Amino acid sequence: MSGHSKFANIKHKKEKNDAARGKVFTKIGRELAVAVKEGGPDPNNNSKLRDVVAKAKANNMPNDTIDRSIKKAAGDMDGVNYETITYEGYGPGGIAIVVEALTDNRNRTAGNVKSAFTKGKGNVGTPGCVSYMFDRKGQIIIDREDDEFRMDADTLMELALDAGAEDFIEEEDSFEIITDPNDFSAVREALEAEKIPMASAEVTMIPQNYVELADETDIANLQRTLDLLEDDDDVQEVYHNWDE
Repeated sequence: MSGHSKFANIKHKKEKNDAARGKVFTKIGRELAVAVKEGGPDPNNNSKLRDVVAKAKANNMPNDTIDRSIKKAAGDMDGVNYETITYEGYGPGGIAIVVEALTDNRNRTAGNVKSAFTKGKGNVGTPGCVSYMFDRKGQIIIDREDDEFRMDADTLMELALDAGAEDFIEEEDSFEIITDPNDFSAVREALEAEKIPMASAEVTMIPQNYVELADETDIANLQRTLDLLEDDDDVQEVYHNWDE
């Protein structure tokens, strides 16, 4: 996904209403809980937790909310067990969709995901049916117009590449830094050390190719599926190759 397209989506998400932001915080809270359970509550000794905290901050989650989530998870190590499940399928026009969920009820989540695909005239497929069309990469987006950003493009590119980034893409309103998933934390922390504000910082699935939709009915049905999935508390991330 180009930096411009990705950044436009980020701005759109951040401009959503309080209810939508509350859902984002709920989902990140689950990620924090899983990270704490897997590696402990100290971000200094838990790289996965550091990455989730960075994601939380990029989504404007208040520091006290982050701290409360970590403390709650640390005090409830024997509490709810969340299971990571990935679903794959097709939307209208053959759009490839990958859904990542964290759930404590596999049957509920599977039913909701299948319903979202069906209502949008798509269908859930078998594992691996579309994920081969995506590359898992670390992706960091920087807003060029952020008041706190004070570094020129060449210096930023050199910093990112020296830290282990694979690619640096300069767009009109943003910079996009791509990393191998294993190098993501090191690159993100190098930028953080230089106090570079990040609009987004996460390991994601980037489509190898994009598909355009011309039919308005297909577009409406696909948007319905995406909206239903995004509204589901169990669904953490939705990746697709629709060229919006």
